[in-house]
Amino acid sequence: MTEQDFSPFTLESPTGAALAARHMPATGAARAVVQINHGLAEHAARYRSFAGFLAERGCHVYAHDHRGHGATRAPGSIPGAFARSGGADKVIADVAAVHAHIREAHPSLPVITFGHSMGGLIALNFAEAHPRASAGLAVWNSNFNAGAAGRAGQALLAVEAFFKGSDTRSAILPKLTFQAWARAMPDRRTDFDWLSRDPAEVDAYIADPLCGWDATVSMWRDVFDLIYRGGSREQLEKLPKDLPVHLLGGGEDPATDKGKAIEWLADRMKRTELGNIESHVLPDTRHETLNEINRDAAMDLFANWLDRHITAQS
Repeated sequence: MTEQDFSPFTLESPTGAALAARHMPATGAARAVVQINHGLAEHAARYRSFAGFLAERGCHVYAHDHRGHGATRAPGSIPGAFARSGGADKVIADVAAVHAHIREAHPSLPVITFGHSMGGLIALNFAEAHPRASAGLAVWNSNFNAGAAGRAGQALLAVEAFFKGSDTRSAILPKLTFQAWARAMPDRRTDFDWLSRDPAEVDAYIADPLCGWDATVSMWRDVFDLIYRGGSREQLEKLPKDLPVHLLGGGEDPATDKGKAIEWLADRMKRTELGNIESHVLPDTRHETLNEINRDAAMDLFANWLDRHITAQS
């Protein structure tokens, strides 16, 4: 594994955000760029090992802290919130700003858009908003099948917003998500065992002051916006029919209903005639695949997918 720095830099977005971004250059001749979108209540620096893995395979890697996360700062955004209004659109516009920076720096290389969990919601919505931007799309551990329970969650958030305002931390949604997922783990050692079977990775997450916080009412509302918008047939039909798509989830991930949400998304994409989908649900695997005990196998699956599709475009 490369020991290169995942070098930080600041990128100004047209939304007014100062994005805390990171870049790891490819080792040797570059063949592609992977743009990573992190999940809820975490940050881009946690993807350093994955970036090193990809760099050794000829990929430049870029990632940034989404607004409301990590070191990114944006007008109208407080920690735990995308924005006071229009947060979902602004976070996608920030992704587009990073993508534009990548295109300027590496004009001849294909760009793969990758997202984990909430980052997968963002990645798919970005790909739908900019259908020709990505040479490939990877959505890992994301749930676009919120259904009636999600609609009930939106109603509860509306009540919270009415009585407490949108900039306050939601008291209800953590109970329905992080806390419920914690209770689903047998013989759990911590409240974050649902993330991984690797205790060292769970402990590192808990010790990280930039991880594990409760999101605001407005951020949860924006997350639901990304879920229902991105998973809609109307939006999925905007994707190029030949776009290579890599879907992956865990068979013991409570956030994706033990991988059923990944299977649901694969089926929904196929129904919109997307014809280049590869989907995996890894047995016994929890939510953070890249920090799981079988992370090497998962990364190899992604690398093999990259090899096939990047070679085909060369």
